Amino acid sequence: MAAPKPGQASIFIRWWNKPDEEIAVQYNPTELQFEKQATYAEVNIPGLIAPLQQFVRGAAETLSVELFFDTSDSGTGISAKPVTELTDKIFCATLIEPAGHMPPPVTFKWGAEFPGHHLPDNQSNQKRDWFDGVITSCRQTFNFWSRSGIPLRAKLNLSIREFLPLNVQMKQLNPSSPDRTHGHNLREGEMLHSVAHEYYQRAEEWRRVARDNQIEDPRRILPGARLRVPRIPTDGGVA
Repeated sequence: MAAPKPGQASIFIRWWNKPDEEIAVQYNPTELQFEKQATYAEVNIPGLIAPLQQFVRGAAETLSVELFFDTSDSGTGISAKPVTELTDKIFCATLIEPAGHMPPPVTFKWGAEFPGHHLPDNQSNQKRDWFDGVITSCRQTFNFWSRSGIPLRAKLNLSIREFLPLNVQMKQLNPSSPDRTHGHNLREGEMLHSVAHEYYQRAEEWRRVARDNQIEDPRRILPGARLRVPRIPTDGGVA
């Protein structure tokens, strides 16, 4: 395959033991499908009508794409060009590379304005212009052959799962902790677990608030009470 032209989709393979390789797809896909999920845990608080939802972690995003290849234009006779000369260049990215002990990571690229480019300022560290991942599924369908049995037309259905090293993720997220102490006036109907959820996004941290304010029985706090909401140290220790 030739190098991609402007506006042409490509798959960039980051080999473990040889130079990286960019492979232009023969025809741009007609559809891209992205799926991103997040994992939440339920925090059960006695007396509430429903459990609180506690964010645990993000799940790897998946890109699904169908690619089409056809070499029948070069003829269908005995000298026909097999379409596998094109498809094998992508299929090989699903095979284990001995130097890396795993298949090589890939990047799906397709011009400017890639989905995920226009993120708001508060999430701008996570914006992207391509999709980095590993190919977890490659379904090949060959549906046209020459008279001598040479495959001439194929569809490749790829599933590419997000693959980001730890240092890249930490740079994107720039994580921070609730590392400042706050003051809070307890409102009518409010409990310590709701205060902890408001400041920490973790209702189970109500014990930290109780301990810091020397509260032995959280059920006996009166509305209007002034609470000190302690910081959570960035090293995860006790404030």
